[in-house]
Amino acid sequence: MALQHESTAPYHSVQRALRILDLLSTRPDGVTEAELSRATRSSGPPLTGLLRMLRREGYLVQAPDGAYLRGEALGRLGDGSGAGREPLQDVLDRLRTDLGAAVYVGRYLGGEIRVPHLADAPDTPAVNEWVAFGATGHASAIGKCLLSQLDAEARREHLSRHRPARLTSRTITNERVLATRLSGQPPTVPVLDLQEYAVGTVCAAVPLTAGAAVGCLALSLPVEQTHRLRPAADALNRAAASVLLALAL
Repeated sequence: MALQHESTAPYHSVQRALRILDLLSTRPDGVTEAELSRATRSSGPPLTGLLRMLRREGYLVQAPDGAYLRGEALGRLGDGSGAGREPLQDVLDRLRTDLGAAVYVGRYLGGEIRVPHLADAPDTPAVNEWVAFGATGHASAIGKCLLSQLDAEARREHLSRHRPARLTSRTITNERVLATRLSGQPPTVPVLDLQEYAVGTVCAAVPLTAGAAVGCLALSLPVEQTHRLRPAADALNRAAASVLLALAL
């Protein structure tokens, strides 16, 4: 399997974040921003944004003198006191609350579409999986986002095993049209599902890719909230680095 394209910004942010956390774990007295800048080879807005994200997730705190210290979340990782909670689930639950939408992590593993992680609640219910996500990559935002990251040969092979079937009146079943849309999908633009998988639900997904791994971060909303889909998708895109970091930890 080969990647067609890759959005590397979240991946590079995670690499820098891991360097910061590694440095903090060896410096209990704190680290200055200048030292973090040298360790990550970044400065200005990129470093500021990364430090803001790490503070928000509880991995570090800033002392009154400006130095950065390890936060409670990083401490729990080190001493095993997480009480069974995975960093990823905490991030997804917080993202679900912030977005007011069910949130999913999709992966392309062993030639199949899988959704191993989900955050939902009674007021933000997950979409009803009335047809298995693994067989409906041509229709769901998760599936289309994952398939758009594959090269043409891998995509054709997948669709030869899971033929595009009509799920709603909006489902694209013409393989040529589908291939054109998937190959032309910019990696920085959210993939949308406007009632293509299920009537009454709209979804969005953004790539969550690190190295050769193919993944995505997605959300779903009831069709009555379609006006919220694009702003929520943009926020989802901004959260990709936090989710990748949680996956790495």
